[in-house]
Amino acid sequence: MKNISLLIAILLSQFGFCQNFQSEFLKYCQTKDTLNQLRTLEEWKKINPNDPELYTSYFNYHFSKSRKEVIALTTDQPNGQSLVIKDSLNKTAGFLGSEIHYDKSELQKGISKIDEGIKNYPNRLDMRFGKIYVLGQTKDWQKFTSEIIKTIQYSSKNKNNWTWTNNETRKDGENFFLSALQDYQLQLYNTGDNKLLDNMKEIANEVLKFYPNHIESLSNLSITYLLTKEYDKALVPLYKAEKLNPKDYILLSNIAQAYKLKGEKQKAIEYYKKTIEFGDDRAKKYAKQQITELKK
Repeated sequence: MKNISLLIAILLSQFGFCQNFQSEFLKYCQTKDTLNQLRTLEEWKKINPNDPELYTSYFNYHFSKSRKEVIALTTDQPNGQSLVIKDSLNKTAGFLGSEIHYDKSELQKGISKIDEGIKNYPNRLDMRFGKIYVLGQTKDWQKFTSEIIKTIQYSSKNKNNWTWTNNETRKDGENFFLSALQDYQLQLYNTGDNKLLDNMKEIANEVLKFYPNHIESLSNLSITYLLTKEYDKALVPLYKAEKLNPKDYILLSNIAQAYKLKGEKQKAIEYYKKTIEFGDDRAKKYAKQQITELKK
C-alpha cells in the first residue's frame, strides 16, 4: 500500500512540475524572453521528456525564433502598412514596408519536434493543425496540402476522437475537424494562384472519400472546375450536393452561375428563381439582378 501511495505521489508531483513548466514557458513567450524560454524547455525535458505539451512548446519556440521581420524597399505594395516613396515628379517610386522571412534551419527544428509529437500522440489535433498553420504561413503549399491529406486519412482511423491542448477531448470532433478544413481551403483560394486549384481539388476529393456527403467539399470541388471553365464537371458535385440539401441557396446560386457561364440562360434563370425562394436578402437581390441581365 505504501508503495502504491508513493507512486501516486510521484506521478502527481511530476504532473505539477509539467504544469508549472508550461505556465513558465508561456510567461516568457509573452515577454519574448527567448533565453528563459529555452532554459525552461531544457529543464522541462529533463523532468518529463515525453510530455506532449513539451513538443508543442518546442515547436512554438523554434517557429517564433525562425520568424524574421525586415524592412524592404519594393516596387510592389507589400501587405500591411507601408510608406509610399515619391520621386521628384511626385510619382510613386516604390514602397517601404516590412517583409517576413523564415530561417529554414530554425524552422526545421520546430517541424522535427512537432513530427515527433504527432508520432507519439497521433490523436492530438492541435499538433497537426499547428504544423499545417506553419506550413501555410511559410507558403509551403505542397507540404501544407500533404499534411492536410494525412490528417484526413487519419481521421477515418481514429473516428475523429481528437484531443487538444493538455490532452482534453474534443467533444465536437468531426464537425470541428471538417470546419477547420474549410478554412484551409479558403486559405488556398485566397492566394489567387490558379495553380493551387489542384491542391484544393486534391483536398476536396480526399475528404469525399471518407465523408461522401460533405456538402462543403462538394461545393469546393465544383468551384475548382468553375474557375477552370469545366462547367459540366462542376455541375456533377453541385447536383449531388443539391440532392443532399435542396434548399441550400448558395449551392443553387452556384448551379445557376454554372449554367450562366455555359450559356444556358433558361436553366440559369430556373436556378436563380430557386435561389430567390430559399435565399437571404442579399442572395435574393443578387439573383434578381442576374435574372434581369439574362432576360435582356
